[in-house]
Formats: sequence, C-alpha cells, structure tokens
Amino acid sequence: MATGKDRQKQLAREHYERQMQRRLEREQKAKRTAIIGSTVGVVIVVGGIVAAVALLGGNGTGTDAASSPTASASAADTATAAPSASTGPKPYDAATGTCDYVKDTAGGKIKDVGMPPAKVKTTPATKTMTFKTNLGDIVVELNNAKAPCTTNSLEFLAKKKYYDGSKCHRLGSDKFPMLQCGDPAAKADGKSQDGSGGPGYVMAEENLQGAQYKRGVMAMAKTQAPGSTGSQFFLVYGDIGLTPDYTPVGTITKGLDILDKVNKAGVIADMGDGTGAPKQTVEIKDVTIASKS
Repeated sequence: MATGKDRQKQLAREHYERQMQRRLEREQKAKRTAIIGSTVGVVIVVGGIVAAVALLGGNGTGTDAASSPTASASAADTATAAPSASTGPKPYDAATGTCDYVKDTAGGKIKDVGMPPAKVKTTPATKTMTFKTNLGDIVVELNNAKAPCTTNSLEFLAKKKYYDGSKCHRLGSDKFPMLQCGDPAAKADGKSQDGSGGPGYVMAEENLQGAQYKRGVMAMAKTQAPGSTGSQFFLVYGDIGLTPDYTPVGTITKGLDILDKVNKAGVIADMGDGTGAPKQTVEIKDVTIASKS
C-alpha cells in the first residue's frame, strides 16, 4: 500500500519530468527558430543549435528568420522598419527617400560587390524577382512600397550577379518549413558550416507590423540583433510561427512546387534540430528583378 511519503515522491518525480519536457520543447523551438540566421562564428545557423538562434540570418552575422504585402501607399505610410540599435543602420527615411546601408562588422565570409545606392523609390509598389535555378524558375512579387530598402538591396545584388552560382544551404522540416539561401559561399554539402556569407553590409528590418511567415512568403534572414539584415533570405513552403522580426519582402507567385519537391527529398544530415543541407541541390543560376508593367 502506497504511503503518503511515496505519493509525495511520485508527485515530485512527475513535476520534474514535466519541467524537463517543457525545457526540451523550449530548446527544440529555439533551435528551429535559429535556423533563419546566419552561422557566423557559431556552431551554426542552426548549428550546435542552441547557438543556432543567431543563424536566422545570413552574412556572417546570422540573421533571424505579411504574407501578401503588395498594397501600394505613400512612402510615409508603408515603408516601415524595425527599430534600430543606436549604432546600427537607420530605417528608411521617407522625408529624403533614402536608406541606410552600413558596413557589417560581425565577421563572416564577404563577397564584396560594393554598397547599394542610398536613394530609393517606393514606386512602383511591386517588382518581380525571378530566380532561375537548376530546378526551374522561382518567382517572387517584391513589396517595394513597404520594404523599399530591402528591395533596393536585392535589385543591386541581382545586377552585380551576387547570387549567381550560389546554393541554398539549409532546409527545414515540416515543423519548420523553409529553404534558406543567399550565402554565396555556401557549399550545401551537409559538412560545411554554411550561413556565414554576406555582402559586407547590413540594413534595418522593414514591414514588420503584423508580419506573418506563412506558405508563400519570402523573408530576410538576420541575427537576433536589430539592423542585421544582409543578403540571406528564406522561402516559406508551410506556416512558421516566428516572431515578427524578419523582413517579409515578398510573396512567391511561382515555384512553390519546387520547394515542395526539395522538402520531400529531405536533408543530407539532420543538424539536430530538424534542419540541414537539402539532398536535392538548389542552385541559383541567375536573378533578375523587373518592375511590373
């Protein structure tokens, strides 16, 4: 017959087990979230994993990873950005129509192609970005009205052939459905610590009000620090419950079937958080951005 003391021990054991389960769930969630950042200096964008949180980004700084942001409006009303650290890049200035791109001092592998022009336009409201890959075209409608600095940066990098020949280096699972790309130094072989490559500059986050990361969204990776967005981005093929910290720059209008195919093939080696280099190689051959007619 169980005694009161036995019952107390059982309750204590059950309490401890619940605590450990909650802790495990928190750690697993943190690991998945970290995936959207870059790996610079950590065991990786998702890499030893607890440190992976910094991986949500790209460019050697790690970048933290709404749905159809295409409405047009005045620059003052639509070009919103995340608060920047006092020493970080400033958000879009609607009064002067300028963006603040600053040198990335976080380290990582740099592919220096210069700095984007500071002067930008928020019209047209949308632009079409086409990734020509080895698996077919992935087309994204960029929200130039609400994310003008990010769109301007992407257009600059595309013209500089920055993404040409790069490979998407990190694939999530069904619980973290995204494909991360934009590191020009990534080998995507399941062995390298990909995710630390960038253009040598960073910018403030934009379009965060009410941001959601649902199927079809293209968002920018970043570290946990504000103003750490660079060249890396992630393409969402499911729904991800991320906090609104990653610039949702556009909506995928073609190529979701490609992402589904890549997801189905799985990863080369699980990094311990359900993500890893995709078995099905995704290589970006060419990127073009055009204004919608």
